[in-house]
Amino acid sequence: MNNILADRLKESRVLLADGATGTNLFGMGLETGDSPELWNTDHPERITKLHQSFVDAGSDIILTNSFGGTHYRLALHNAGHRVEELNVNAAQIARKVADGASKKVLVAGSIGPTGEILAPNGPVSIEDAAAAFKEQALALKKGGVDIMWIETISSAEEIEAAVTGVASLGMPIVYTVSIDTNGRTMMGLTAEDTVRISTSLNTHITAVGTNCGVGASEVVAAVKNLSTARDTLGVRPALVAKANCGIPEYIDGEIVYNGTPELMASYAAMAANAGASIIGGCCGTSPLHVQAMRDAIDQYQPAPTPSLDEIAEQLGEVSQGARAQLSGDLSVAGGSATGRGARTSRRRKKPPTNDA
Repeated sequence: MNNILADRLKESRVLLADGATGTNLFGMGLETGDSPELWNTDHPERITKLHQSFVDAGSDIILTNSFGGTHYRLALHNAGHRVEELNVNAAQIARKVADGASKKVLVAGSIGPTGEILAPNGPVSIEDAAAAFKEQALALKKGGVDIMWIETISSAEEIEAAVTGVASLGMPIVYTVSIDTNGRTMMGLTAEDTVRISTSLNTHITAVGTNCGVGASEVVAAVKNLSTARDTLGVRPALVAKANCGIPEYIDGEIVYNGTPELMASYAAMAANAGASIIGGCCGTSPLHVQAMRDAIDQYQPAPTPSLDEIAEQLGEVSQGARAQLSGDLSVAGGSATGRGARTSRRRKKPPTNDA
């Protein structure tokens, strides 16, 4: 397989991905509850404008407008039968922008979660989910993407299904999880779990990482944990960081992310020092933020891995769960609010009886 992403990573210490899709489209007229994917046919010029703004800001990788492009997600908008059409269009729009750039820009086919709970915890089998992911991936490949980019996943089962679905297409594979619950995904995966899963898929994974979550500080802490796990397990996928632009706040009836360009520039440098080689932004990240990250990466000089105190001082607090993992405690108890780790009962033990 010709791995265009691996080749680009050999050429550049850090690649800059793009910023947010959904939150930027809200600023262009998308209404809450609407499907961004429908804009690939209804308003392709707006999707083109968004991609172009990220390329102009310096992105090396742009993600297609196809996050909710499986039939499971599209069915919520009565478009479950339009998987091929909407994903092909998403890829073609991004491809045209990338091909018109003055430098090499890669197009990553964005594949988000199905929105379903997979077996054994839910009604959808891994096989059915894998088929849905494959249907989407085939359309993205037909439209011209360079990379299969699986993102915002929370469970091991869905990682398995998504990778299984795209593996036969012979393209570079990236997957990222959303670490948003005290150092874990909402389904309980740690950073180490995220890397360990890549060793059991019988498929080459070019990069793993984290996106979305609860702010830049948590993403940098997660990258530190991903890097440690990578060393412990003896594997070398590239690491991805794609953080939200600060924390969302409700202001004058709107959700606004409080991250400044200066904060995102600091985040980009710290994520690189923590071990990430693909860095971008997620919710709330505008082209202005991406430009600041571009400047930071262009001026980047390698430095020691940032400490927890440095992360907290520059980017914001780090959860107890992430802190516990950084100290080597991967238990749920170690990441509890008290941070006391596993507790020993202080109840007096009853003497043994002779009932046996």
